[in-house]
Amino acid sequence: MNLEVNTQNTYNEDLNWRYATKKFNPEKEIRQEDLNSLLESIQLTASSYGLQPYEVIVVKDKDIREKLKEVAWNQTQITDASYLLVFANLRSVKESYVDSYLDNIAETRNLSREDLKGMEDMIKNTTLQLPAESQNPWAAKQAYIALGNLLSAAANLKIDTCPMEGFEAEKFDEILGLKDKNLTTAVIAPIGYRSDDDQYQHLTKVRKSKSDLIEII
Repeated sequence: MNLEVNTQNTYNEDLNWRYATKKFNPEKEIRQEDLNSLLESIQLTASSYGLQPYEVIVVKDKDIREKLKEVAWNQTQITDASYLLVFANLRSVKESYVDSYLDNIAETRNLSREDLKGMEDMIKNTTLQLPAESQNPWAAKQAYIALGNLLSAAANLKIDTCPMEGFEAEKFDEILGLKDKNLTTAVIAPIGYRSDDDQYQHLTKVRKSKSDLIEII
């Protein structure tokens, strides 16, 4: 069987280009249209049942980012990048959230809620039945899928990123007022452009070999 090869596909090249940027250029701003494209890539991300049990807070304000940096081990990426994206997942998934999601499907696809009864039962009999202590990590996993999509989309646009877990989540939640919204910070990602003197950009990417990483059975 002959497979047509798309010679214009640079996806893996883009992934090889990207790295976790340690030093951003604070003078170089992301264009609004590129930011919009990145946010759309997050919006289009797959999630379990399509529920998207998270929100993304785009932090531009310098004063807020200074406060966030103080509770993130003073990592300069937070303030030097063009924007800081905070992925905040639901602390718990409530029935009202599922109902709102189903209402959105019905309106978007011109269906009645009765048409979605099977889907409603499936979601409510699984997601809502998770123990309280399991709902938070389940929702956080969905947020990480969105993070992965952001990293790939940014690499495609040659925009730099740095996924980060080194922060005090409770302090982030407090500064951003997330607890009142039933949200908690899962992971963050500064986005912008690398500084010319960030030496990490010149290092060869290190990954497992395909034979160590992938098993075909």
